[in-house]
Amino acid sequence: MSDTAAAAASDAEGSAPRRDESPRREETRRGLFARIALFVRQVVAELKKVVRPTRQELVTYTTVVLVFVAVVMLFVTLVDLGVGQLAFLVFG
Repeated sequence: MSDTAAAAASDAEGSAPRRDESPRREETRRGLFARIALFVRQVVAELKKVVRPTRQELVTYTTVVLVFVAVVMLFVTLVDLGVGQLAFLVFG
């Protein structure tokens, strides 16, 4: 159970948290360079989790995007021509 869920469960039971309990865990403050090093380690760890698409997937995704863009361009062109013709009829 998470800390928040545990706190909510204890509040629901009617027992108030003791005054000496802190909602957050006490952590020692790290120095600037230690925090930067930790950040870099975390970034590298997250980048190791990235799954790159295969060549076939990349071609498929690119094709889907290009077809979608072409369809939207066609739609916008037709709407633009329709509004232009309507404006020409109304304003002569």
